[in-house]
Amino acid sequence: MSTQTFTLPDVGEGLTEAEIVSWKVAPGDTVAVNDVICEIETAKSLVELPSPHAGVVGEVLVEEGKTIDVGTPIITFVTESASSDAAPASASDPERAKRDEGLAAERGGAVLVGYGTGGGATSRRRKPAERPVRSSVGVIAKPPIRKLARDLGVDLASVSATGADGEVTRDDVMKHASQASVFRNIETPEWGDVREEVLPAPAAAPVGLARGLNPVPERAQRDEGRTEAIPVKGVRKASANAMVQSAYSAPHVTVWKEIDATRTMDLVKRLKASPDFADIKVSPLLIMARAVIWALRRTPMVNAAWVDTADGAEIAVRHYVNLGIAAATPRGLIVPNIKDAQTLGMKDLARALNRLTLTAREGKTAPADQQGGTFTITNIGVFGMDAGTPIINPGEAGIVAMGTIAQKPWVVDGEVRPRWVTTVAGSFDHRVIDGDGMSRFIADVAAILEEPALLVD
Repeated sequence: MSTQTFTLPDVGEGLTEAEIVSWKVAPGDTVAVNDVICEIETAKSLVELPSPHAGVVGEVLVEEGKTIDVGTPIITFVTESASSDAAPASASDPERAKRDEGLAAERGGAVLVGYGTGGGATSRRRKPAERPVRSSVGVIAKPPIRKLARDLGVDLASVSATGADGEVTRDDVMKHASQASVFRNIETPEWGDVREEVLPAPAAAPVGLARGLNPVPERAQRDEGRTEAIPVKGVRKASANAMVQSAYSAPHVTVWKEIDATRTMDLVKRLKASPDFADIKVSPLLIMARAVIWALRRTPMVNAAWVDTADGAEIAVRHYVNLGIAAATPRGLIVPNIKDAQTLGMKDLARALNRLTLTAREGKTAPADQQGGTFTITNIGVFGMDAGTPIINPGEAGIVAMGTIAQKPWVVDGEVRPRWVTTVAGSFDHRVIDGDGMSRFIADVAAILEEPALLVD
């Protein structure tokens, strides 16, 4: 018998710390190689951490909710012998490591360097809890699918199953869900008894901002129990730092245009009724995404980026589109992106948007899916907002905000008629793009939303 100590590994995204969110094992539990032992949250995403050893859990060294550095011991295992433990997949079987990485990419999970994926190894024995469960009404579905259905408010008994042996799949739940978007509030909290609370500032105020102002009365700070301090960490900390960096490094300018989107709404209605889109969620965001991709091709500078170099600076113009979609998730704001979105047709782009929203809702967006974006869409319309002035995602030069689509009086051929109207606002980095360039881009987006037939070459 020997004791093995497992330290927090580098999860392959260049980060130096992570928070232990929840432990999946306890002292005395028997584990196999690649069994999930805990969930950790990095600045990018929630990641399942697999065990590198087979044996019995000895001691849990870090409590839940604590943020630690990479290399910190987190758990010990009692094994038969040091040599009896299975070697990490990447070291003992390169082909198996490739399979693990491919499986992780398919599931939207992160690959931990040298340790394989959480639950991804093909040789791992499936735990009883992961097997499909049949309820009293005869529905077959795995526990994660049942949780997804609960989160979306879907009655599994009413879902048409397409999986093997009548099992309900993730796509089945997505198809049935009345709303499976992460771009909306899940619930509205009640007003609490505490009138004010203080959130720790993520960064020092830049020069030029008012200092010394206290937004909370002194008495409220003195009275214990009247305020609550929420630590800024994980996704929230990374997002806050990125927004501060962007807001105070790139000169932001915003333009906007009100648009008659009636024909877009008609097209969405037809696509929803089309058999070709029977298994795909369709929304105005799909048409907006296609419009943005089309407009970026006509004004490439909007898809560029300002790059500081040793000799000064340069502008990198990307001739591909990694389309980011700002997602308000329970863990904070993230911006996953669809790689090479310019190569996707309408159906494939719709499927990509479905996968993106689902994995974001589940908190399973892989770090790689949040890197390398070239342009971002934020859909504030689902919050009932008409327009806004969005902050540019770092590493990009532009972002558009799509407002709510609502019926309003609109003049058509000299007559006032009810039309579906929305507002599209675009913020841009004035170092990279001039006003006329962004104006042309927004005009192109507006043209597509007003007449989607322009997308047909």
